[in-house]
Amino acid sequence: MEATVKWSLVTAIAPVAWGTNYFVTHEQLPAGYPLYGAVLRALPAGLILLAVARRTPKGSWWWKSLVLGLLNTSVFFTLVYVAAQALPTSLASMIMATSPVVLMLLAWLVNAERPGTPALVGAVIGIGGAALMLLTAAVRVDLIGVLASIAAMLLSSTGYILAKRWAGEVDVLASTSWQLTWGGLLLLPAAVLVEGAPPALTFNAALGFGYVTVVATALAFAAWFAGLKHLPAGTVGLIGLLNPVTGVLLGTLVAGDGLTGQQVAGIALVLIGLLLGQPLLSRVRLAGLQDGRRG
Repeated sequence: MEATVKWSLVTAIAPVAWGTNYFVTHEQLPAGYPLYGAVLRALPAGLILLAVARRTPKGSWWWKSLVLGLLNTSVFFTLVYVAAQALPTSLASMIMATSPVVLMLLAWLVNAERPGTPALVGAVIGIGGAALMLLTAAVRVDLIGVLASIAAMLLSSTGYILAKRWAGEVDVLASTSWQLTWGGLLLLPAAVLVEGAPPALTFNAALGFGYVTVVATALAFAAWFAGLKHLPAGTVGLIGLLNPVTGVLLGTLVAGDGLTGQQVAGIALVLIGLLLGQPLLSRVRLAGLQDGRRG
């Protein structure tokens, strides 16, 4: 039980960090450079983790890390950058908030990891809470941004399930470093060909990229993949709902947005859904039922 709580807390680092990423990308990073934005996020983070892990891929991990780097880094980061620039944070976060159900279904299809009823109920409640929390008013809908968000959610969910399937073969730090490094290297020539010279960075933009690289990428992805290795995919997906919660609370603290009653209710539902899907609580409920039957 202690191990479950520990890995749940470790996993929570990722969505909390990612919840700040939309805000930083939208407010601090230069628009119009999705490829360079993804390169400057992924490659330095991968090299930092590679320096810590001090391991290079061997055998099948050359192509596995390449596939994961393409899905979880190259394509995902580019699409997230496009979505963050094209959509309000609330709508982009809402689309990504549907990922728990996608993760559960993919884990069932690919890894034969059948989702439990509490996790499914928790996902429905959590996604409903996210909708209540985020969709508080009419928002500007950009079709390109919506499609980018949906594609980012679907492709990254596929990459996460593959990463979980292969998680027992190497340590998390090494595999994460390979994914991020591959992702940045694959994008670099495309960025040069499509976007030309890299964007000129202001001091604030450089600080923004530093934060996104170290906290929202290196630290966050290492924590996320550690969670996928030790917890059910559905549980990890539900913990991911802390992403939009962080975004809303960040808007309140930094941008001075007031929390409405609807948003407070939405946050409460997200937290209820998250708790329902935790394996620890499921085991406690099961033990209670068994004790009741014995009595």
